[in-house]
Amino acid sequence: MRLTKRVTLFAAAAALTASTAVLAAPTFINVLTGGTSGVYYPIGVAMSQLYGSGIEGAKTSVQATKASVENLNLLQSGRGEIAFALGDSVEDAWNGVEDAGFKAPLTRIRAIAATYPNYIQIVASKESGIKTLEDLKGKRISVGAPKSGTELNARAIFKAAGLSYKDMGRVEFMPYAESVELIKNRQLDATLQSSGLGMAAIRDLASMVPITFVAIPEEVVAKIDSQAYQAKVIPAGTYDGQDQDVPTAAIVNLLVSHEKVSDEVAYQMTKLLYDNLPRLRTAHSAANDIKLENATEGLPIPLHPGAERFYKEAGVLK
Repeated sequence: MRLTKRVTLFAAAAALTASTAVLAAPTFINVLTGGTSGVYYPIGVAMSQLYGSGIEGAKTSVQATKASVENLNLLQSGRGEIAFALGDSVEDAWNGVEDAGFKAPLTRIRAIAATYPNYIQIVASKESGIKTLEDLKGKRISVGAPKSGTELNARAIFKAAGLSYKDMGRVEFMPYAESVELIKNRQLDATLQSSGLGMAAIRDLASMVPITFVAIPEEVVAKIDSQAYQAKVIPAGTYDGQDQDVPTAAIVNLLVSHEKVSDEVAYQMTKLLYDNLPRLRTAHSAANDIKLENATEGLPIPLHPGAERFYKEAGVLK
């Protein structure tokens, strides 16, 4: 009888210990961003800090990546909990467009929010003589890492303008900061960068070298074979020496998670994001365009149920 009682007590104690361990298990939140000289990274760092202090038991980290395509593939394999990605890349990921870097449809990804737009920013050194898209022919240009969101944007823009990589003198596939350094050293003529306005790499270039912003006319944007692209303007004064508005194309950035992230964690990540927009805006001015009323517009993939719950509570969704 005593032995039976001891075994029962031991089993109960073991069960209590196991359940306590489960309750105490940390919640890992890895925020997937982009290159450290872009916009994803500083906003991602701010988000990580919010989640670390605002979600009980959270252990957060920030991972610098090649951005959209890599981020979405990492989410599909469960190697991150929330990531930035361009809307057209998310659409390609959901549909499994192999040429865009997705070998099969990424069916596990789920939307958290539509955030701020990425502007296609084509910048050339003044001495290159480049003023229009047509002037890029025969010139040396960088278009972002291979099959990154930026590089996919470059392909779409050039195709709509009747250009291809074959028209260029040389095409480099390099991230933001490296591209800028090559222009400074007169080893490149231009770079196409897809990012929020006021990005660090272009600010750095504008402060060191006389530059020209190459316009992407509205009629070119209209020819792009994707609903994700919109005609926008880079306002005058965004960068040193840029004294006129520059017509261009823009694509909305999405925050994306995956179906294995719990509804509660997704809810908390979404709520903390919108409860702390002023803090995100101090991380980077691009966050000024993050607005709750736009959070669910034009999403090409299903919302995460946790995010959906928040939007219903906030009155964004019925």
